[in-house]
Amino acid sequence: VCKDFIQALEDCHLSTFARLTGGCNKYKDAMNVCLHKESVDRSARNRENAKERKAKREEATKAFLED
Repeated sequence: VCKDFIQALEDCHLSTFARLTGGCNKYKDAMNVCLHKESVDRSARNRENAKERKAKREEATKAFLED
């Protein structure tokens, strides 16, 4: 998802002048925002998956103990 931001930063870094004078900072900031959003989204998905696995495990344990 963040590939375009990463590529823009890499392209900007090809210019030594822009890299040394802060000309690439806007690309780096955009990339960081994108990567942070991806991290937050991935964490939310992981929490949901964990809740589902926990519910299945508790259901299986309950069924096992009832038998």
